[in-house]
Amino acid sequence: MADRKPIIQMKDIQKHFGSVIALAGVSVDVFPGECHCLLGDNGAGKSTFIKTMSGVHKPTSGEIHFEGQPMNFADPRDAMTAGIATVHQHLAMIPLMSVSRNFFMGNEPIKKLGPIKLFDHEYANRVTMEEMKKMGINLRGPDQAVGTLSGGERQTVAISRAVHFGAKVLILDEPTSALGVRQTSNVLATIDKVRKQGVGVVFITHNVRHAMAVGDRYTVLNRGQTLGTAVRGEITPEELQDMMAGGQELASLEGSLGGTV
Repeated sequence: MADRKPIIQMKDIQKHFGSVIALAGVSVDVFPGECHCLLGDNGAGKSTFIKTMSGVHKPTSGEIHFEGQPMNFADPRDAMTAGIATVHQHLAMIPLMSVSRNFFMGNEPIKKLGPIKLFDHEYANRVTMEEMKKMGINLRGPDQAVGTLSGGERQTVAISRAVHFGAKVLILDEPTSALGVRQTSNVLATIDKVRKQGVGVVFITHNVRHAMAVGDRYTVLNRGQTLGTAVRGEITPEELQDMMAGGQELASLEGSLGGTV
């Protein structure tokens, strides 16, 4: 990646909430067309970090560079306009509405009939079917209710929607945490397709196996600090798990208890 420049750089990001230090100097960069996995246990600072990246929080200190330019997002809409999209674990979808209406929610295509503006169902249906097929999902029809889809398929709708509307960086917040094995495989396959389209993917997870399946680089957070970034092929799942769990602390505990941990 030496010949490429990061699409987004987070440099020495600190975030304080009063006397609580949520982030204590975290640095991460993301390249176009890579899946950068952000790992850590609960309370590691993953959520605060991605909220800072996506404009929800302003950093207390540190710098954000997007496409080589310093950025200061006022709110999430600023980040979305720049091309940073977040797909949250709890998807913002209306189960009783069709896939096509959910796909275009907030970006409704309009056709005019004289002075009257109408939702362009024909365009929305065609694009929805095309985009979902690209991601390997064959819908019964664009009018199928989102609530009838599996969890993995709903994640794919949200991911496909973000990419269609111009995401350059796609933040995925624990997309596989509540899914079964087959649905997880579908979502991981979708991440791979998105990466191959040149989108930079930030995959937040605490599941090492899922991260190793699609990740190009892995950054581990612990108590608001970066423990390091590893490149695919240069770290084993066991080493990554140890970093997440605080391997040195665990090893010293095993020693003191005679290896019974």
